[in-house]
Amino acid sequence: MRLTLLASALLLGACSQIPPQQTGIDESRFRADIKELASDRYQGRQPTTEGETLTLAFLEKQFRAMGLEPGNGDSYLQPVPMVTYTTKPGTELSLGGQSLSLPDQAVLNSFHDTPSQTLSNSDIVFVGYGIDAPEYGWNDYQGLDVTGKTVLILVNDPGFATGDPIHFKGNTMTYYGRWDYKFAEAGRKGAAAALIIHDTEPASYPWSVVANSWTGPQLDLAGSTDPHPMMEGWIQKEVADRLLAAEGKNLDALTARAARTPGNLSLNARADARLNQTVEYATSHNVVAKLTGSERPDEVVSYTAHWDHLGSDGETIYNGALDNATGVAGILEIARQFAMAPRPPQRSVQFIAVTGEEQGLLGSRYYVANPTESLKKTAGVFNLDSTNVYGAVKEFTVVGLGQSQLDDYLGTAAAGQQRVLAPERSPEAGGFFRSDHFSFVKEGVPAVFAGGGATPKSDALAQYRTEMRTEMKGCYHNACDIYREHWNLSGALEDIEVFYRAGSALANSDHWPGFNQGSEFHSLRPAS
Repeated sequence: MRLTLLASALLLGACSQIPPQQTGIDESRFRADIKELASDRYQGRQPTTEGETLTLAFLEKQFRAMGLEPGNGDSYLQPVPMVTYTTKPGTELSLGGQSLSLPDQAVLNSFHDTPSQTLSNSDIVFVGYGIDAPEYGWNDYQGLDVTGKTVLILVNDPGFATGDPIHFKGNTMTYYGRWDYKFAEAGRKGAAAALIIHDTEPASYPWSVVANSWTGPQLDLAGSTDPHPMMEGWIQKEVADRLLAAEGKNLDALTARAARTPGNLSLNARADARLNQTVEYATSHNVVAKLTGSERPDEVVSYTAHWDHLGSDGETIYNGALDNATGVAGILEIARQFAMAPRPPQRSVQFIAVTGEEQGLLGSRYYVANPTESLKKTAGVFNLDSTNVYGAVKEFTVVGLGQSQLDDYLGTAAAGQQRVLAPERSPEAGGFFRSDHFSFVKEGVPAVFAGGGATPKSDALAQYRTEMRTEMKGCYHNACDIYREHWNLSGALEDIEVFYRAGSALANSDHWPGFNQGSEFHSLRPAS
């Protein structure tokens, strides 16, 4: 992608206002913030718990000490009304007469405000990828009435299964491959229950992530009008294999066909389920701090990171050190750079530590529906999620590279470190839809999620990277995501500098980045 000559000149001019070497980023301070937020004291930072109370107090103290202003009127806190659904022990799910063990073979929840739900003798329908996408000429629900029925849905989308770059988006997941779309579409179609068939490769995570994420308290925005089936959950692939084999069908063959052409298949099997739950309303909070711009204070550049993680089940604490204490510590360090700068930026800069990301981007979704700064006046958003603890690298990875002109700001900043922009290595994982920047993107605000890379800057770092990846394998959304004193944070520190320089350039320009031609969001704010 290219900036216009005018935009390029503005960008270079803005960059020239930043000192050529940034020396204020402090590893010991960054490391201390990660260690603190990921300590057992915060009990895994689950929203609406004591862990939240402690986290909010820590973040407010940090922003106040920097001299940043409250970002929500006279408060640093933006209340986010939430509802918590907690499935009680004894939940039952049976498919085709096969009683399933929860959470070993399945997980099941309800996001309806009733204490109990029952599914009795519900027809089961295999609906392929569960997609209704007119722009792709694709409807897995064509000619089908699923009212009161249970739908079985494949994970990811047809492009991943075929590998064809012109089929959907090939290996790059579209939003139609996301679990939240699939459940919502099933709800819109009137299904009583929706079950996604887990498969590790297209899901990009093992069953343990599903079991840890979908058991225990489940949060949603209070008053949300999102369509939900009466029950929704996941089943192991082996369960679906046996269910279909009992009817003389083969799941792999059905998957191959579903990837080539939309369609559905009604089964003879029936679904039965019984679920009891508690429903509790509470308020969580985003933390918002602001540095007012010197020339155009009504225009804003934003940094985001989610402070929440999975909490504790009473025995195990899910500390969430990498995900996302590192990201929160990152925006704190960036905020300090702006606060310590010799003069304020021309545009305002705000820092939003959002709640409820792990439960479906809840805090960022609430913010864009109730912004403290006009979204039309928001020039761009830089999102930090799980920063690089694997050592300095030669690239700067942009998830969804090419979506918007924010890439140009990151590219200029990265070039100062002799680094180049690179796309994510696993676009099939749908990372562009899985972090808080996406809430802004859907509202037409260019937002970027980036960091890290694949090529270590030295042989020693390559060896460290291999050892650390082995040590942390399987730690995503698991109890082993803890702070490690031996983390090499050189890569994270370089990324923080890139984010700071890119945001500074944007905050000191009058350029309005837009979405590039070819982005599905181009029409919302076209690139200049």
